[in-house]
Amino acid sequence: MTSTAIAYAVPFRLDRSRAPRVHRLVNVGDEPVHAIRVTLLGCGLLVPVATDRLEPGEALSISVIASELTQNAIAVVRWFRPSREEYLWRFSF
Repeated sequence: MTSTAIAYAVPFRLDRSRAPRVHRLVNVGDEPVHAIRVTLLGCGLLVPVATDRLEPGEALSISVIASELTQNAIAVVRWFRPSREEYLWRFSF
């Protein structure tokens, strides 16, 4: 089976310049993303993160409170493309 579909690259860059408490999720893609939700799996607390739309070039701040975050947590980012396809991406601290 041959597919001609082009892979969809994750449209985010993670800015860790204010880590460990604040991380910024920057939309480096060429289209807006919708209904973004970020959740934390593991130890720590994440200030609730949700936004309806993030345009290319815009950023979303993620505030984290934890003592040993680097070894015990993963953030999961959920969003929709304009086509209404849902995507998930995770990153560790």
